[in-house]
Amino acid sequence: MLAYYVSLAIRSFKRNKVLTALMVLAIALGIGASMTTLTVFHVLSGNPIPQKSERLFYPRIDPESKRGYQPGNDPQSQMTRFDAEALLREKRGDRQAIMTAGAVAIEPDRNDLAPFIANARFTGADFFPMFDVPLAYGQAWTRGDDEARARVAVISSELNEKLFGGGNSVGKTIRLEQNAFKIIGVLKPWRLKPKFYDLTQSRFGSEEQVFIPFWTSRALDMSPNGNMNCWGGSDDQDQDKEGQYGLNAKCAWLQYWVELDSPAKATAYLQYLKNYSDQQRAAGRFERPTNVRLDDVMGWMDENGVVPQDVRLQGWLAFGFLFVCLVNTIGLLLAKFLRRSSEIGVRRALGATKRAIFVQYLIEAGVIGLAGGALGLCFALLGLWAVRQQPTDYAELAHLNSTMLLTAVGLSLVASLVAGLLPAWRACQIAPAIQLKSQ
Repeated sequence: MLAYYVSLAIRSFKRNKVLTALMVLAIALGIGASMTTLTVFHVLSGNPIPQKSERLFYPRIDPESKRGYQPGNDPQSQMTRFDAEALLREKRGDRQAIMTAGAVAIEPDRNDLAPFIANARFTGADFFPMFDVPLAYGQAWTRGDDEARARVAVISSELNEKLFGGGNSVGKTIRLEQNAFKIIGVLKPWRLKPKFYDLTQSRFGSEEQVFIPFWTSRALDMSPNGNMNCWGGSDDQDQDKEGQYGLNAKCAWLQYWVELDSPAKATAYLQYLKNYSDQQRAAGRFERPTNVRLDDVMGWMDENGVVPQDVRLQGWLAFGFLFVCLVNTIGLLLAKFLRRSSEIGVRRALGATKRAIFVQYLIEAGVIGLAGGALGLCFALLGLWAVRQQPTDYAELAHLNSTMLLTAVGLSLVASLVAGLLPAWRACQIAPAIQLKSQ
């Protein structure tokens, strides 16, 4: 019966080509616009590390002075070096990593390659297992390497290809900031979307090309990149030879992540942060009341508004446009179905039930929706291509994946069936006697 109703629908399309084309075009425009914005929203708001996003936490404490204090303010978004090293030293999490972004000058051994600047991350040994960083060759460094200020490096697959032509470069030497580092690991192609572990940098940009132990970078006085918030006077910074990056500097500039394998551990860790804050205030370092936070990955992304507001607005506008298109489609379907009142009257007189008429016309609406969805996918691909031409850091990520492809087909089918409910109901209410008398 379904095949019969589909064949009736196709024959109806051939009889009313212009009207059918208008309905298909209306649905296609709505689906194309909504899927373009929905795909961008899906890319930006997706879980970057679903296998353990509920086990990775970003602790925050409030080490600032009383100056400018207002109750209810959020604590610092980053940590001072003193606090980050203290938490790291006490190891209350299953894993923990201190980190900051940086940039290093690379001097290639190849004569055909000039020195260049590469993005770097100065971090600890736990960074790699915490964020499931995939290694193609070698291994990450150990906590022993952290403590020994070892001159070791892990490089990205892209940098490995550029410097060594790909392949296993473990054991080779790379010169960073005029210092020789031994390559102990090469990453597989790897990209988190967004790069949640450091939201002070480009959130949708590519990952770093060089990874170096944090304390090695400090021993070599490598300059970090990223935001910094200081509240101490210049005299405080001058007391340390490392200035704002010194151990006792009143500056927050480090990201700190901790892995906790259970909700109970997360609760205990939050209490640990409160106790730590109380201890520091008792020691005279902290002046403000205890104010701590412990967000998991998705919570931290929400806190920072990772999805741009304009993307949310565009999404609502696109779905509003889809709604307008569906309203127009309802009107066109009503006009099309009611023009066939005499045909419906004859079918009812020959024994067709209201249910059969309703199902037949609802299937016809569904077939129109599928055709509109297919054309809408073409519009969505065109729209995503236009997004990729925009000068934003997430533009290159705007691609339609299999999930969004199925979503587009499903959305188109559901939207067309919803649009067809009223016209199909009106069609099945046509009284056969009146139609036959009018003939």
